[in-house]
Amino acid sequence: MRLRIHRQSWPRPALILTDTPRPGCWACDGDGGHPRDYGHPETGEYDGTHWDPCPCWDNRRTWTLLPLPRLRRRRNSPGYSSEPPF
Repeated sequence: MRLRIHRQSWPRPALILTDTPRPGCWACDGDGGHPRDYGHPETGEYDGTHWDPCPCWDNRRTWTLLPLPRLRRRRNSPGYSSEPPF
């Protein structure tokens, strides 16, 4: 298990401890998986990319260390103008 600290923004902001892919993995070369392009079934044109995860890594293995407060959006105060000065 290779752990690192990561900031999570959804469903609630928090600092989490998460697993990372094995750097010397022979199957994924440390990337954690393989991208696989696929085409539209009728036209054959590019339609997106699937991510096939490697067994050396489990991205669901996380632990919350510290919940972070939600920051409110700042709005323009009535005393300040958003107009340019010219």
